[in-house]
Amino acid sequence: MNASGGLEVSPLPDPRSEQDLIQLVLSGRPEYFYELVQPYERRVYRAAYGLLRNEADAEEVAQEALLKALRKLNTFRGEARFSTWLLRIAVNEARMRLRARRWDYASVSIQDEEGSEYAPLLLANWREVPSVVLEQRWVREQIEKALAELSAEQREILILRDVEGLNTEEAASALGISIPSAKTRLLRARLRMRDLLAPHFRSAPLWRERAGRRWRSWF
Repeated sequence: MNASGGLEVSPLPDPRSEQDLIQLVLSGRPEYFYELVQPYERRVYRAAYGLLRNEADAEEVAQEALLKALRKLNTFRGEARFSTWLLRIAVNEARMRLRARRWDYASVSIQDEEGSEYAPLLLANWREVPSVVLEQRWVREQIEKALAELSAEQREILILRDVEGLNTEEAASALGISIPSAKTRLLRARLRMRDLLAPHFRSAPLWRERAGRRWRSWF
């Protein structure tokens, strides 16, 4: 009761911050790890899928990345955002998976060029592209094919910058490269995407008008 005779409502506890959760896990409370990584699970999966283009591999890599993050959490220094650190682990795991594939074929793109089917790209987070465009299977197929033509380095930077929305500094940190290198790779990747997509989109000015600022360099 308060002085006026009404019920006294206790203030809600403040939600645990990311740093609080990290400290809880490091102090021997691993049950808080899921609460820590849950906001980023889909981003980790999308990044892995964007690089591997295989749902089963992406799921395994995402799980491996999360487990490694738990084991290596004591190495997180806070110099980058936790989500960026987590994505860097996922990218490294995806790279290792790609290297493991090479015993079976010379490069990732060879199989694609020989006509293997592309699993549908997860486009749910491509907010700046109009929904009507995303609903067109043909458009998705052209983007998938164009992504498959990129080098691994170009695809990595494009996925992190233009799909996941990381800024250049964060993308560079996730990839373990310098900011100038990230900018150079991104420019080359966007130009390559434009070259690959341009023949399929003859009304390029209209597409540039419809697309958001981030996507105009693709058309």
